Amino acid sequence: MDRFDNSPETALAWFREGRGAVLATVVETWGSAPRRVGAQLVISGDGWIEGSVSGGCVEGAVIVEALEAIEEGEARLLEFGVSDEDAFAVGLACGGTIRVLVEPVGAVLPEQMLAELVAARARREPVAYEVNVETGHRALRRNAYADRLRMDRSGFEEDGQTFVAVHNPPLRLIVVGAVHIAQALVPMARIAGYDPIIIDPREAFASQSRFPGEKLLTDWPDEAVASIGLDARTAVVLLTHDPKLDDPALQAALNSEVFYIGALGSSRTHAKRVQRMTEAGFSTEQLQRIHGPIGLDIGAAGPAEIAVAIIAQMTAVLRGKA
Repeated sequence: MDRFDNSPETALAWFREGRGAVLATVVETWGSAPRRVGAQLVISGDGWIEGSVSGGCVEGAVIVEALEAIEEGEARLLEFGVSDEDAFAVGLACGGTIRVLVEPVGAVLPEQMLAELVAARARREPVAYEVNVETGHRALRRNAYADRLRMDRSGFEEDGQTFVAVHNPPLRLIVVGAVHIAQALVPMARIAGYDPIIIDPREAFASQSRFPGEKLLTDWPDEAVASIGLDARTAVVLLTHDPKLDDPALQAALNSEVFYIGALGSSRTHAKRVQRMTEAGFSTEQLQRIHGPIGLDIGAAGPAEIAVAIIAQMTAVLRGKA
């Protein structure tokens, strides 16, 4: 999905308020479609909208179809061609074609299923919504479509009938060490779609003047990590160079399902780190999860380039390329 939006939550709230609600989802695109597969628009029975399926090109037509779908209690699979002129108006070089699935809540998409999806999202639990556009069969699937979940790739299966909408929690980056590299890394991570959290008990480092507007935790790293929680959509980056600060967070990360663990330091520093973790009882397989020295080897010099190398490596690991 395009970043984390609240379309399912909005649809459920509007339905429970008695206003009626329709979820419209981009299920397929060709050419330079304005929105990617999985993007959603919510339409209420009284004409309120939230979200987007085309950046403005076909929203009006989708709203009309959605209101009719509420009246008739049926799903609709729509196809639109976006002209070059309309595409240019929303910032694209050329047009394309999109298919949009329109599902009224209640009559088509069961309220309980939508509520279950919303609850899973609140728990940061990855889940796939599966619908057969021919038969109308719908289901929430956990521990399925692993590749789609890893790649954030909603779309049709090979049968051309089964559409899978991926609902992943937002990506999260935990940075231990409010140092110069973190000052470059955090804004880059935000651009890449991460919610960053910076941990450093040294308040002189972890200050709003150094990280304006960011979430800062000045607890000891193991306590801070425990309060945040670690899951498969989280990356942990250790930047302090100080084992007293890095090691507690590292041990918590190794005992979790975080998708990325990176630790700053030379090869010699990393060898000492591995030795400490081995003595703490971690296996060779667990220790191979640590990326150290951190980042892709791009010859980075200076905090900003090191941050680029870290973001690149995080992306490669997340997308199964490293």
